[in-house]
Amino acid sequence: MQSTKPTHVRYLILLMLFLVTTINYADRATIAIAGSSLQKDLGIDAVTLGYIFSAFGWAYVAGQIPGGWLLDRFGSKKIYALSIFTWSLFTVLQGYVGEFGMSTAIVALFMLRFLVGLAEAPSFPGNARIVAAWFPTAERGTASAIFNSAQYFATVLFAPLMGWIVYTFGWQHVFVVMGSIGIVFSLIWLKVIHSPRQHPMINDAEFKHIAENGGMVDMDQDKGKGKKVDGPKWDYIRQLLTNRMMLGVYLGQYCINGITYFFLTWFPVYLVQERGMTILKAGFIASLPAICGFIGGVLGGVISDYLLRKGHSLTFARKAPIIAGLLVSSSIVACNYVDIEWMVVGFMALAFFGKGVGALGWAVVSDTSPKQIAGLSGGLFNMFGNLASITTPIVIGYIISSTGSFKWALVFVGCNALVAVFSYLVIVGPIKRVVLKEPPMGGPEMNNKLSQAHS
Repeated sequence: MQSTKPTHVRYLILLMLFLVTTINYADRATIAIAGSSLQKDLGIDAVTLGYIFSAFGWAYVAGQIPGGWLLDRFGSKKIYALSIFTWSLFTVLQGYVGEFGMSTAIVALFMLRFLVGLAEAPSFPGNARIVAAWFPTAERGTASAIFNSAQYFATVLFAPLMGWIVYTFGWQHVFVVMGSIGIVFSLIWLKVIHSPRQHPMINDAEFKHIAENGGMVDMDQDKGKGKKVDGPKWDYIRQLLTNRMMLGVYLGQYCINGITYFFLTWFPVYLVQERGMTILKAGFIASLPAICGFIGGVLGGVISDYLLRKGHSLTFARKAPIIAGLLVSSSIVACNYVDIEWMVVGFMALAFFGKGVGALGWAVVSDTSPKQIAGLSGGLFNMFGNLASITTPIVIGYIISSTGSFKWALVFVGCNALVAVFSYLVIVGPIKRVVLKEPPMGGPEMNNKLSQAHS
């Protein structure tokens, strides 16, 4: 590192986070784009498809705490690269389940979706750790919003492509193409990603700017080189789970992800089965709300950091876009009352825009995570949030099976937005970094003596 005009390597790092998250969400969405054709070819009903959609979520949720610990133990670079490679490989393999009989194919597809979820578990905690290491506090809202907005960009970029692949070549090919892209990117990741102190392209001026303004630049120093690092400290997890602010954030993220997983799983099926579109048209139509979600996602972070720079409290700067955006997102229910195609797409776009503005949970995690367990804290947050990846596809599957339409499914999605608003308004309270108490050494008797001494 040399002291000259500041470099901007952190923006290259952010670009890498944006690209990897785009690939991440595109691989999650392959099953949604292929869903209608796959359902017809394999002869499965809506409830079975809902369970297949949910397979990703079961493993993704289960892998959050182990994934967060692995990030804290070995660092973001190696664990994330392994994660990218393995989820991409399992995505490729999904393209070959049609070679089996129907029952075997369904089981194989469920298991491969499960393995994709397990492999992707470290991804978003890894994003949060890298942002916390590379970005000053006043830039984290925008940085977090940009990588989080990649979920919408993935739909914008890949939904038309995947729809065309399914329409032209069959659903099997979409898994092979998307998985291959991820495998190649895992090699690029290893070349480009380093910690701030170790990156060959950064200079002293940028490093000091990051370090002196809240960046946790030494988070990954010496990770995975034989230095002893403690395993998960369960008392730390207990402290997070008994913190009212964090519980409110977890509930809010669960509800926000409920909206996300409707769009990632059932939305293309809704367009085909409820609105009578071809899968090719649905692929292109699905990209329009996603464009609005992308714009809203970036805008939410920019507004939040702008409010922070103007002297507003961290609490107001984060909560205001979240609450306003989610209120707008509840407009998805209006799709039940219109029949004109452009109005349906318009309300979906408005709902996705609002959800994008309000999706600042990862910025809040970067603001609040204790530095000694940044990965574990992000994993815990993502675990609660992605319980929705299990419940949402299944609940909607049962709603469609019992009612024969998507009307109550859209009501369910809209209610998720309103519960998230309640959580941030009533439960979360002031947003601030959690300070963990080190568990006292010794047994309960010693702990009591220490408590009495402190009091």
